[in-house]
Amino acid sequence: MARALGTRAVAAGRSVQILDRTPENAANLAAELGGGATSGGLNEIPAGDLVVLALYFGPAKEVATHYGDTLSGKTVIEISNPVNSETFDSLQVPAGSSAAEEIAALLPGAVVVKAFNTTFAGPLTAGTAGGLPLDVFIASDSAQARAEVAAFAAAAGLRPLQVGGLHHARELEGFQLLVVGLQLNPDYEAFNWATGLKIID
Repeated sequence: MARALGTRAVAAGRSVQILDRTPENAANLAAELGGGATSGGLNEIPAGDLVVLALYFGPAKEVATHYGDTLSGKTVIEISNPVNSETFDSLQVPAGSSAAEEIAALLPGAVVVKAFNTTFAGPLTAGTAGGLPLDVFIASDSAQARAEVAAFAAAAGLRPLQVGGLHHARELEGFQLLVVGLQLNPDYEAFNWATGLKIID
């Protein structure tokens, strides 16, 4: 997902900084992305106003805890789906919560936005699925942050759809749990992680 989002960011003409526990991995991805992308380790504070946690839920919590108040004032995009990786039939968050809300609790000074959790890496890299631009569902308690992420998605060639407050991350994560199940269902073998959710109007 870091590669996919970086590809979309470069396509949007945005500056990209890749940070990783292993700086060499970050440097390799930055070189692959081109467009002047830079890299570093987690000892660095993200330079941009938009920070994407392109991580699974567990590592995202660790990184959010690591940065804490240093991300105050930034818009943090949380993309994970806290799916039980053994059974793929449940979400590993408390009832009445979501991965995004759990991350927001760890970053009280930042504005957390749920987005890109319904896009798989392959279609996101291409920007389309089935010849149509990917829909990006965006949830946040901040209308300004939703608009900021929507502007990024639009510039990246995607269709942003603002769905309201951060509590709607619960529905977005639940819906993606069903989509992941379809990818793993042998009756739908042709999906092969190449699908995308689309609202047809």
